[in-house]
Amino acid sequence: MKAAVLKAFDAPLAIETVPDPVLGTGEVIVDVAASKVLAYAGEVLSGKRGYLITPPLVPGAGGVGRVRAVGPDAVQLAVGDWVFCDPTVRSRDDAAAPSIILQGLTAGDARGLSLQKYFRDGTWAEQVRVPTENVAPLGTIEPGDAARWCALGTYLVPFGGFLAANLQAGETVLVNGATGAFGSAGVAVALGMGAGAVLATGRNQQALDDLVRRFGPRVRPVRMTVDEEADRQSILRAAPGPIDCVLDLLPPAASAAQVRAALLAVRPYGRVVLMGGLGQDIGVPYGWLMRNCVTLHGQWMYPRDAIGRMIGLVRAGLVKLDEVEVTRFALDDATAAIDHAAANAGPFKVTAICP
Repeated sequence: MKAAVLKAFDAPLAIETVPDPVLGTGEVIVDVAASKVLAYAGEVLSGKRGYLITPPLVPGAGGVGRVRAVGPDAVQLAVGDWVFCDPTVRSRDDAAAPSIILQGLTAGDARGLSLQKYFRDGTWAEQVRVPTENVAPLGTIEPGDAARWCALGTYLVPFGGFLAANLQAGETVLVNGATGAFGSAGVAVALGMGAGAVLATGRNQQALDDLVRRFGPRVRPVRMTVDEEADRQSILRAAPGPIDCVLDLLPPAASAAQVRAALLAVRPYGRVVLMGGLGQDIGVPYGWLMRNCVTLHGQWMYPRDAIGRMIGLVRAGLVKLDEVEVTRFALDDATAAIDHAAANAGPFKVTAICP
């Protein structure tokens, strides 16, 4: 099969013929129709981000395709089924605290390196081998919509955060960092789950205005100035009432003050979920956290059952994939796809490689 191969960090991708993946028990082979290209893929493949991957490998975290072959333990999947390939692979030998990797992207920690070496090849190839539990049926879709369904991976991240927060219909939600790809998806997901109001924070006024245009008055935009106390007061003024839940999705370049501005605005007995990329301590006041009985939860990715539930939200029209602008590239043009994704990052955009 043809694949894009990273042979060393900061080396050009090689488009070449590699052996077809071999099916094992507990695994599925999928013919890849489309795979999303992350905006920061170039930083990963250059080694700049320091992700735990070991070249050579085929990059590509998740995608959409059709089942080519299933192992003997699959009881519902059938050859030809349209499926979403979830890159969030968990070790099977420790149910209480499994190691997690993102197939084709990174191990979560040193424990997961051996798992990453086995499932290291991702979806920038004509075929991919994935664990059976990581294949989610999509139902019938048009082949031309495969790239749009890749956006599922973006929506699933904040969905995992809201599930961790036990978001309830009618609650007031704050999405911190709402103008990026994951944050804007978080606004859409919160509304789809029935949030009464969504406070959307960000520094880009145009992007905030666009969220209101897309989703209406349940979105309450808050333009941040990176003055912690002033930003917190702006959040509280925009809120229609107590803030029940905060989901932080700020990127690595953000500051601890930007996180605290939102976190400390949550009501007593409220919930805060951290899913962003901040690389520093945030300095939450111990006494405030204790006396207000606030739940602070770290969440990486999402539980397995979230995928089927998110597909259900899309099928019901509660989360709309037609909001997504898609740009497609052939596998031979994988390098151009990486450059395009970096230059065109932002809300409701997908750059996809379509083998």
